Amino acid sequence: MKPINLKEKHVLFTKQWHPHQIAAVDNMQVLLAKIKGEFVWHAHEDEDELFQVLKGTLYMKFRDRTEVVKEGEIIVVPKGVEHCPFTKNGEEVHLLLFEKQDTAHTGAVKHELTQTDYPKI
Repeated sequence: MKPINLKEKHVLFTKQWHPHQIAAVDNMQVLLAKIKGEFVWHAHEDEDELFQVLKGTLYMKFRDRTEVVKEGEIIVVPKGVEHCPFTKNGEEVHLLLFEKQDTAHTGAVKHELTQTDYPKI
């Protein structure tokens, strides 16, 4: 039960699109990630997913629109909603994610960016 400094944790890794677990809350996990460029279209059939932007601007594509999520803001993607996060102009964006521990990184989609192991830092 000690404070977790998010900036200090973010400097511990460089790989993009590879979340790292910093805490667990019941059956939920708190993850940090760095992203740059475009991810893959996917959905999580049984899990909601919360994204908080710690640094930069996140763009979240949905099939009918794109939402802009600025530093200090969150967006919740409801279960079953197809989405594709991305960044613009080569910007690296730092995120905090909150989701169930058994949430598959890219849902049912298998892609070269899919991660199956979230290192604990």
